[in-house]
Amino acid sequence: MRRFWTEARAVEADGGWSIMLDGRPLKTPARALLVLPKATLSDTVVAEWNAAPETVDPRAMPMTGLANAAVDRVAPDKAGFAAGLARYAEADLLCYRADNPAKLVDRQAVRWDPLLAWARRRFDVDFEVTSAITHVDQPATTVARLAHQLLVLDSFRLAALSPIITIGGSLVTALALVEGAVGFDEAWAALSLDEEWQIEQWGDDAEAVAALANKRRDVAAAVRFIELLN
Repeated sequence: MRRFWTEARAVEADGGWSIMLDGRPLKTPARALLVLPKATLSDTVVAEWNAAPETVDPRAMPMTGLANAAVDRVAPDKAGFAAGLARYAEADLLCYRADNPAKLVDRQAVRWDPLLAWARRRFDVDFEVTSAITHVDQPATTVARLAHQLLVLDSFRLAALSPIITIGGSLVTALALVEGAVGFDEAWAALSLDEEWQIEQWGDDAEAVAALANKRRDVAAAVRFIELLN
């Protein structure tokens, strides 16, 4: 896409903030009016549009992309979208452990146990943790309570949690992020542990390193989006 606007700015409208491009309201890819719930988020989206070069790369505008997803993909069926993410409660990354080598077992315990402990306290739930390669059922109460935590979130927070959950495979870590219990560094250390371990064992593979860097970028953008909402 070529840049067709001179200036972007935010204006209060419809209980939130709209983005104006040379006086015309910005719309989502589905042609819905983009109305943002927080001034901090609207200011950041405006900055993305004002910083855009002549040839626009959507990947350089992650806050805009997540906001579009909230309006176009989440809001039309928020309950259904939340239910899709809630399935990760049935097989959270943090519940599947290695039984060797000892260094990996210890690293998983150090990075993952505090997150499970937080969720136990916060939601009054328990988890089945296994080192088997087969699926282990989580308590029905645990699945239901974690699913409820997603259902009560607004469309914008759900849009941000989606890449965190689908990339990392951990609903618990995503909820800890949205509630401010952990920051990006701690969360990413948990979510990237297995891939980090594989790279350590087998050496730097350019493709694997690049893929991990892209995942880190996407998770970092989602965390920033949550911070702007909070």
